[in-house]
Amino acid sequence: MTARIIDGKRIAGEIRREVAESAAELIARGTRPGLSVVLVGDDPASHVYVRMKTRACQEAGLHARDVPLPAETSREELLGEIDRLNADPEIHGILIQLPLPAHLNEAEIMERVKPEKDVDGFHPVNVGRMVSGDPTAFRPATPAGIQELLRRIDYDPQGKHVVVIGRSNIVGRPVAEILSQKQPWANATVTLAHSRTRDLAEVARLGEILIVAIGRPRFLTADMVTDGAVVIDVGVNRVDDPTTQKGYRLEGDVDFEAVREKASWITPVPGGVGPMTIAMLLNNTVKAADRYATAPETAGLAGP
Repeated sequence: MTARIIDGKRIAGEIRREVAESAAELIARGTRPGLSVVLVGDDPASHVYVRMKTRACQEAGLHARDVPLPAETSREELLGEIDRLNADPEIHGILIQLPLPAHLNEAEIMERVKPEKDVDGFHPVNVGRMVSGDPTAFRPATPAGIQELLRRIDYDPQGKHVVVIGRSNIVGRPVAEILSQKQPWANATVTLAHSRTRDLAEVARLGEILIVAIGRPRFLTADMVTDGAVVIDVGVNRVDDPTTQKGYRLEGDVDFEAVREKASWITPVPGGVGPMTIAMLLNNTVKAADRYATAPETAGLAGP
């Protein structure tokens, strides 16, 4: 058996075209969806990611406003900038690019964003709504993208055993919560495992769907995968490689070539989950703009 490739780049392209159509409809009604990305400091990887988001916004017809701030930006200055974006009716989604400089409290900064503009889905209000099964809650982009990948390849998690390896608040925990809920394209039995799980290989082999987000290159090996499993690789790891022009290559958390011979479906790295994250972020932004266009007062986006 050789697994079929889940082409995240192609699927994300489909979603971005759908987002562009929705954005055009909103623009025709007088509201152009707007996303602001706040970047503090000079982290090179963060700058690349912000440029990708900005370009994706522009291609989909969204208004993109980058807010670059120096690394020495104070707590008060950053909170003030977020307050201005919260009050701006042209901005429907606010994203705080992580990581932040060490002198800033990430939890405090993230919680300053209005839940109605928290298109990243990390505000405690949105997390609570998600956990309670509220379909109006913004879901974190990467977990939402994973669920959408399964939907687009027509592999319904209902009744399946999903094993999630990795317990981060960004991917592991929310995707486990989403796929276990009594909702369409969910209803799975979910095991949340991690690096300290006893007999992890044995637990992994229970997974009809394996979602790996542990941050270690080639962590999931073929002996940890049951025949026919669907394998979703969330990891993006830089591995030194002097044979390449950049001096490194990107590898996922899955030993791709070996696992591909046992799985039925598998995501590549790059080109799998990664493109879905930006696509779902744009989708959340258009949803926020649509709520504002429909009822600005109840959406909480009308400003002071």
